[in-house]
Amino acid sequence: MADPNANRLWIQEALNLELAARDARPLSQRLYDALRSGIQQGRMSAGQALPSSRQLATELGIGRNTVLSAVDRLLAEGFLVSRQGAGVFVAEWQWAPRPSCNAAPDTELSLSRRGQRLLDFAGRTDERPAAFAPGVPALDQFPRERWQRLLRRHQQGAPLEWFDYQSAGGVRALRDALCDYLQLSRSVQCRPEQILITQGAQQGFELIARLLADEGDRVWMEEPGYGGAQACFASAGLQLEPVAVDDAGMDVASLPDATPSPRLIYLTPSHQYPLGSTLSLARRTALLGLAQAHDAWIIEDDYDSEFRYSSAPIASLQGLMDNAPVIYVGTFSKVLYPGLRLGYLVLPPSLVEPFQRLNARLHREGQYVAQAALADFISEGHFARHVARMRQCYRHRQALLRNALAPAVQQGLRLSSGHAGMHLVAFLESHALERKLVERARQADLLLSPLSAYYQQGSGRPGLVLGYAGASDADIERGGRWLCENWMALAPDVTPQRPR
Repeated sequence: MADPNANRLWIQEALNLELAARDARPLSQRLYDALRSGIQQGRMSAGQALPSSRQLATELGIGRNTVLSAVDRLLAEGFLVSRQGAGVFVAEWQWAPRPSCNAAPDTELSLSRRGQRLLDFAGRTDERPAAFAPGVPALDQFPRERWQRLLRRHQQGAPLEWFDYQSAGGVRALRDALCDYLQLSRSVQCRPEQILITQGAQQGFELIARLLADEGDRVWMEEPGYGGAQACFASAGLQLEPVAVDDAGMDVASLPDATPSPRLIYLTPSHQYPLGSTLSLARRTALLGLAQAHDAWIIEDDYDSEFRYSSAPIASLQGLMDNAPVIYVGTFSKVLYPGLRLGYLVLPPSLVEPFQRLNARLHREGQYVAQAALADFISEGHFARHVARMRQCYRHRQALLRNALAPAVQQGLRLSSGHAGMHLVAFLESHALERKLVERARQADLLLSPLSAYYQQGSGRPGLVLGYAGASDADIERGGRWLCENWMALAPDVTPQRPR
């Protein structure tokens, strides 16, 4: 049997170590941590008696209530047991051996096959260099003070029912404001009742996949395309069918005749992500007819339609025909800020009720204060003014990037048109050059997103997706000069010599 005196000495030593940590934990928490650690590590074996609370308090020089607080927690959690008339003892239990803290977890064994596949779509999230992260808006330009005033207004006057579970599809004022805005700026055909407020576009994709498709159904997707949508549909067990994209957008005619019919068709018709093309009118009408013929739903992702620099925003695909088989998806992550976590779906009338029910069941509606503030932000004109300012800001930042890359362009580097959006694509001649530039940029604290990573099949087209919207002027100029110099230094080594 273990020596009780040795046990008391060990407890005293352990507590002294805890006291030496100099953190903000209460003394009872430190004693609890020391005792629990001793039990878990086997320093205090099962059935071993614990010194009485009075003895521990005296020997450790602390109050008895402090000891009782720690012991009571361990009794409640099952680490200790109390025997009437005998005292407190370490409980009979078994602890699975812990792996070494230095051993790397075997993710192939601990993750599901579906999880492994989803990680292929997921980029790194532990870094956010100043340039050139795609899809990041100019957070420094957001009118935070005005936004905070609107939030305070609705926090102070929030009705009691906003604190309860909700299932109405969102704050009515926001759906009214959105309906007016979408009809005017995007020619969307809808009523406020058809709008469902979500916690971002990703939640909208998930609802669509769960309600409108079964596992194994086909979803046609742009190739290259948006990894977030790819991951969402893959996680739902859908089969992704890549469809080539050219200067006129998704080219359904490029698919082999034997291609299985789709249940869903996902695309970004106004400004294709990431190549930047616009779906032609002929292809829009053909796609609507194809969806009707195959009883399929078109998912129109309109992620940054507000930012066009040479013309007015393109009218939505959804508004081209009455009762179009289209679900229109929008988000405020790009036009305002990602942390807002608000997006929306414009649903055909027949889908409104089931989508509202499932959204309320799976995700629980919320952020009604933020929704009400956003409704005022739109209806009072702040939204339109902010979009206009951002359009001017992004046009300026794109010009800075083009100017920094001008020497390389003169030597043969080709850039996308940049007529809209928040990024440019630099097309490269080889994957070797793409890999070298990405690796060098990482060492220089720049984020170069390889274009080939946006493809589902094969090695994809080599290039770089250069986000400029969220970077400062200085970061754009510095990063642009770095890229220009490194492209000019590396290109001759990894690509055929260009004719002069």
